Amino acid sequence: MIKILIIGSVILFIAILLMGIRVFFTRKGEFPSLHIGDSKPLQDRGIHCATSQDSEMRRRESPIEEMLKSENI
Repeated sequence: MIKILIIGSVILFIAILLMGIRVFFTRKGEFPSLHIGDSKPLQDRGIHCATSQDSEMRRRESPIEEMLKSENI
């Protein structure tokens, strides 16, 4: 039982160490951003995160409101 616990702990330690190589051994020691809005290829395609897209759509005026305003003028 204790042998399995030690082997599991060693495997877990090695996995964490391998995942953190970039953070531990580079000058810009940070994990890469996984947010959609921070990805350059997605930005080039005009794709943003859902929160950004939702707030952008809320700021826009609906076509119906635009039409009603133009009729009143």
